[in-house]
Amino acid sequence: MSAASAAQALDLPAIDAAARMLEQGLLVAFPTETVYGLGADASNPAALARIYEAKGRPSDHPLIVHLSPQAELEHWATDIPDEARRLAQAFWPGPLTLILQRAAGVPDAVSAGQSTIGLRCPSHPVALALLQAFRQGQGGIAGPSANRFGHVSPTSAQHVRDEFGAHHPLIGCILEGGQSAVGIESTIIDLSRLQSHGPVLLRPGKLTAREIGDVLGRTVTMPDQSAPRVSGTLAAHYAPATALALVPGERLDAVLAALAAQRRRIALMHYSPLPAVDGVAASTVASIRVQADPAAYAHALYANLRVLDQAAADLIVVETPPTDAGWEAVNDRLRRSAHDSSGMLARMLGQQAV
Repeated sequence: MSAASAAQALDLPAIDAAARMLEQGLLVAFPTETVYGLGADASNPAALARIYEAKGRPSDHPLIVHLSPQAELEHWATDIPDEARRLAQAFWPGPLTLILQRAAGVPDAVSAGQSTIGLRCPSHPVALALLQAFRQGQGGIAGPSANRFGHVSPTSAQHVRDEFGAHHPLIGCILEGGQSAVGIESTIIDLSRLQSHGPVLLRPGKLTAREIGDVLGRTVTMPDQSAPRVSGTLAAHYAPATALALVPGERLDAVLAALAAQRRRIALMHYSPLPAVDGVAASTVASIRVQADPAAYAHALYANLRVLDQAAADLIVVETPPTDAGWEAVNDRLRRSAHDSSGMLARMLGQQAV
């Protein structure tokens, strides 16, 4: 179901019931255009604690607060620069998170004790309807991805059920919204240190640094060690349970042949045509050929990883995507899901790997 279909098929009674659950301190899983979120009332410390408990999320890993288009930014952030309003005007509702200075009275748990806060306005019609029904459109919903911490993010309601079951004691409901259109998490831009550091890209997403820089009329820089902690930036993240290895296209045939010679069960994701390699077909228990287009690749990435993770393989092998402009976010997610990829392959194949 597309976002347009979701807009036509909004289950308003279910959305209103979900808003009441949030007001009662329960968690609600809801769709966004990026991934499905696990939402809680961002002003309720007890509800925020339930997010950390349900996900197994470290307490020092901050959350992102989702707002409706009519919400007052000043309730959540202070010292809001003009650049933040320009980016919100250009890209909200949409897959952009802004890091700003946190306003007084906002619970520490939202930001894992930091002085900053991450804010975004999602564009999915179900998410927007939920935000408008929650506290008359003025509430904030803290919403990290609706999965166990560090696992592959969910892009459908079924993925959420796969993670938590259909009836988790802390989750009041799971709202249906079809497949997430973008498929990877939002771009995160730090504007909390604008005078000293300028705008800083903390996490790549569908919106690129160039697009954001064009709106601001200045270059977006990379993070330094003093940058705020934000969601999804640990070295190992977005990972399936099966070990995952990234292999450049020019080495793919040799690595697949070496794995087949060891009778390893391979789950494969690739975009280049694969020539016949002795033994590989018999060793490949699942294979997905993806489009060499960054938007299409990102849209299907997490769903594809979940399919490969269920193939009972010894190893998921992913052909390294291009490094051209537009692929930064996809490569970021794959690098984190394949943490120590080269070292793992080297150990598995006796130093024959990349």
